[in-house]
Amino acid sequence: MNLLLDIGNTQIKAAVFNSRGQMIFHDRFDKEKVQNKISSLLDSYSVSHALISATGEKSKPLENLLKKKGVVFFYLNAQLKLPFELDYQTPGTLGADRLALSAAAVKKAPEKNRLVIDAGTCITYDFIDRKNIYRGGAISPGIDLRLKSMHHYTANLPPVENIKPEENIPLTGKNTIDCLKSGAVWGAANEIEAFIVNYKLKHKDLTVFLTGGSQIILERYLKNEIFVNSKFLLFEGMNLILNMNK
Repeated sequence: MNLLLDIGNTQIKAAVFNSRGQMIFHDRFDKEKVQNKISSLLDSYSVSHALISATGEKSKPLENLLKKKGVVFFYLNAQLKLPFELDYQTPGTLGADRLALSAAAVKKAPEKNRLVIDAGTCITYDFIDRKNIYRGGAISPGIDLRLKSMHHYTANLPPVENIKPEENIPLTGKNTIDCLKSGAVWGAANEIEAFIVNYKLKHKDLTVFLTGGSQIILERYLKNEIFVNSKFLLFEGMNLILNMNK
């Protein structure tokens, strides 16, 4: 079985895939619990290989645990075998999550042009053409980052708590808080719409994926049809890359 770990600044997301490519476990937990959680996972599942996507420094305690359990592991980066070619000037700076999402898009939409939109802390756009060549993309502030920036870099704009998925954000705000929410959410949604429209003008046969923590907030404000089955796109891409590098 394969163990996939997405290590963020404070939390870790984990998944286990069996030999048939089916995800049989997934969870998220705080970073300080990594040793106990991973040790329990390895006791519960017959894991032979692991792929780690890490935003910060490598974890020596985690590496030692995997070695102790006999698990062969890799860190996700552009030097691994990938299901696409890279046409990117600085591949060493390309985020591991962008590599994994692009890999999943290649598998799920073969012989198509693909645009992967990951709406998290930042909104990333990644374009992989029908010849399986990664052409690049764009990065812009996500919803929370927009809200925090407006408060931090101005004298009078107040902070806004995290927006809940069930909130109905007005297009026209009637108070400062609602104006900030409208600018952040509708601004991000309109930006995404514009990116999709412009990519479709250049690439008629385009499949669009939307994923990330703000997906559930944004998709209700988007008019374009988005590829729906993308909740675990990151893990699907990581599993594909791991299998290619065993």
